[in-house]
Amino acid sequence: MYCIGQRSSEVKIEADSSDASEHPHDDKPKPYGCTVSDKQFRRKGDWKRQKQIHTGDKLHSCTQCEKRFVNEYYLNRHMNVHSSKYKCAACGKCFRSNRDLTVHKRIHSAAKPFECNICGKRFAQSANLARHSRIHSGEKPYKCLECSKEFSESGDLTKHMRVHTGDKPYKCSHCDKSFSQSTNCQSHIRRVHKRRRYECRYCGKRFKRSHHLMRHVFCHNTGAKPYSCRHCSDCFAHPGSLKAHLLKSHNEGTWFTCYICQKKFSQSSSLKVHLRRHEGVKPYVCSDCPKQCCTANATKRHYLTHSLDTVYNSD
Repeated sequence: MYCIGQRSSEVKIEADSSDASEHPHDDKPKPYGCTVSDKQFRRKGDWKRQKQIHTGDKLHSCTQCEKRFVNEYYLNRHMNVHSSKYKCAACGKCFRSNRDLTVHKRIHSAAKPFECNICGKRFAQSANLARHSRIHSGEKPYKCLECSKEFSESGDLTKHMRVHTGDKPYKCSHCDKSFSQSTNCQSHIRRVHKRRRYECRYCGKRFKRSHHLMRHVFCHNTGAKPYSCRHCSDCFAHPGSLKAHLLKSHNEGTWFTCYICQKKFSQSSSLKVHLRRHEGVKPYVCSDCPKQCCTANATKRHYLTHSLDTVYNSD
């Protein structure tokens, strides 16, 4: 049995003997402490690299994929991906280290040796269990030194630091615009450079594919609902609506249940969005201010408030 952390809300982990090799020196002293995340390190070099992570400076770029890193150590590890030094024989995916490859192989074997002793959910990596345990404990160990805002994930802190530094590392491949978050850059590309080209002449709704528009227009013209339920007389215009009906009304299909509050959803995507609220994950950031949201639609609604402010202020 292993334990993660030294806090009051410790989470016990069940692991097989093969995983003990991942952390063979856990009993050695760690004199170097990070003041932001409370992490401890045995080597001064590791401690310095951790400090660079929190500052958000990425001065070393890969010549093959343009990814950027805080120092040469992480860049050199990343280059192993391009050299195929650590390549999975089952799927061909390449990794930066042998340890990452070892952990990846558990996907093919379905091995999940780390179990949460609160809800029973299992994980392939101890780090994922440690991250998951914060859902139950509410712990936020990563603190911004500029505004004292706290985060449960180091990655969230790194993204937040760009609010203070003004760093915008994600550049649009179609124009000169840059963004502080990758999600904002992707949203910009979809919204500006890859618009939905096919527009319905009746209601203005737009589609990415012509056959989706044709199906939509057909329902306009005929009022047809070609997807009928085999259990009752209800009919639907779209197959997704029929699938949701079969599950809710006739219990045919699979419910996706939240393991925290037991709420059920007819679609896995809806459950993923719901879990973000429990975990406090807000991956969508407004491009005009630091506001973070759980969903893309919530971000769009918030973004409209900036447009309305502009209209009112101009008056």
